[in-house]
Amino acid sequence: MINGIWLGMILIGFVFAAVNGRMDAFTAALFDGAKSGVTVSFGLISVLVFWMGIMRVAEDAGLMRKIAKVLGPVVSFLFPDVPKGHPAIGYILSNMSANLLGLGNAATPMGIKAMQELQTLNPDKETATPAMCTLLALNTASITLIPATLIAIRLNYGSADPAGIVGTTLAATAVATFAAIAADRLCRRLALLRRPPGPPAGRDGNSPRGGTALPHSSLKG
Repeated sequence: MINGIWLGMILIGFVFAAVNGRMDAFTAALFDGAKSGVTVSFGLISVLVFWMGIMRVAEDAGLMRKIAKVLGPVVSFLFPDVPKGHPAIGYILSNMSANLLGLGNAATPMGIKAMQELQTLNPDKETATPAMCTLLALNTASITLIPATLIAIRLNYGSADPAGIVGTTLAATAVATFAAIAADRLCRRLALLRRPPGPPAGRDGNSPRGGTALPHSSLKG
């Protein structure tokens, strides 16, 4: 989908440049964009390697386990339908920890692994579960304490104060995260309200049609 969007934008730009006789400008912009992408990538490598190293040191020192322990109750609240001790919980905690440090590139593979583990709990492989939707919302709008990637970009372009966005980034991501959680809770509640009720049980615990009525706890699952 994303590749199709980018291809469409390139083709539209090519057509407009050809119609208006500005192919030279189009070609120059194309190569300038490629050159700028490579330059920015090299500028990001040093900062990302530094923070990945810091994250590894924190992991070896036990700091990541302490962060995971602090986030444990939060994860249990946000993902009530994921059993405790399931491998998905560990990947979710790693994803959230990396996002807190602004390491989006490190959080992405952890998020993918968490999705794969959540898929093992999915009874309908063609439809995302509520836990998958929650993880996607949190990964997209995660609270960021240290926006390492943005700081690297600003540093690469010669910003006088590359870390000056820490406060505003924290505030913006906090608002986004709370909004995502509120929307997720609302969608979950609406989904429960739209769920069709089970058949009414008779006095002997059986449905009027002769089937055995399910216990109330099983309807919640």
